[in-house]
This record gives sequence, C-alpha cells and structure tokens, in this order.
Amino acid sequence: MFGLNWPEIAALVVIALLVFGPEKLPQAAAQAGRTLRNLRRLANNARDDLKTGLGPEFADFDPTDLNPKNFVRKHLTADLEDDWNAASSAAAVAAPAYATSYAAEAAGELGYGEIPPYDPEAT
Repeated sequence: MFGLNWPEIAALVVIALLVFGPEKLPQAAAQAGRTLRNLRRLANNARDDLKTGLGPEFADFDPTDLNPKNFVRKHLTADLEDDWNAASSAAAVAAPAYATSYAAEAAGELGYGEIPPYDPEAT
C-alpha cells in the first residue's frame, strides 16, 4: 500500500490520533474516504471522456502509455526485444541443436565452457 510498511502505518495512525484526537478521528477518516472515492470517480470519468472523444480508432488507447517511462519502453525497447526474440526463435527453428555448434566452430566462436586460446606474445 503506497510502499508503506507496518511500522510506518502504525506511526501514521499514532500521529493521526495526536492531531485529530480519538473523537474526531473517525470523522476525518470518513471524510478522507469520501474524498478519495470522489477523486477516483473523477479520474475514471475523465479517462472515459477522453476515450469517447478520441473515437473508435483509439479504442486500445491507454493513458498510462503517456508516461515517459512507459512510452520509451513500449516504442523503443519493445521493438528491439521483439526483433531479438524473433531472430533467436527463427534460428532455433531453422537449425537443429547439433548444427549450431558446428556453425559456431566454423565462425570461430567459442561454445559454452570453452577456454579461449592463450597467446603469451600478444601482451
């Protein structure tokens, strides 16, 4: 719940008791609940109005995609991941497992667990 742990929640309850007092705390909690409910309803109405205003061509529109982090992840890295996954799955389907090791040897690549050659004169 909002990244709060039990000790932090308990501290907030104690502070609320000190600020509002035991008599007014239930009224303050009820008022906070009504305010939160109204804000949630307002946000849902705004999202629905936006979807109806954009029309049917934006039926799959999600307002969270407008967040810069989500936008970059969706439009830049998702394409790269899709290309990478498509290429690796196509290679796995195209060649059997024993052929990939021969192809790696022919290309000069090392397999898993192989030790690279050592040249003492290279350093």
